[in-house]
Amino acid sequence: MKLSEQLGMRLRTLRENNGISQRELAKRLKMPYQNVSNYERGFRQPDYETLLIFANFFEVSTDYLLYGNTSKSFLDTNKCPSMIDVEEIVNKNLILSWDGKEITTEEVEEMLSYLKARRMMKDNRKPTP
Repeated sequence: MKLSEQLGMRLRTLRENNGISQRELAKRLKMPYQNVSNYERGFRQPDYETLLIFANFFEVSTDYLLYGNTSKSFLDTNKCPSMIDVEEIVNKNLILSWDGKEITTEEVEEMLSYLKARRMMKDNRKPTP
């Protein structure tokens, strides 16, 4: 099965699971109905921008749309997405970046040490080794 057909099947499944028609999806995403139909049938592949629009709308990753990667997120789905434990990120060996550059393990440890010290100062506690 071609990538465009697999993508189309996933788009259709997501749309149906959300209980909306092709026309409604097209209207919400401000695109022609025929495009949605062609994507779902595998007759046409969305460009990168359109792929991102679908991913954001359905709250899935582009990896999921393209390859069926069921790991939609590295977060525990029971946790609020705005509350991510830094250690969870570090333990999963994810590559973090800031300002277009990779953040090293040493830099992460340095940031955590800074935060720990700052919180102790705020709480007027003595540092623990």
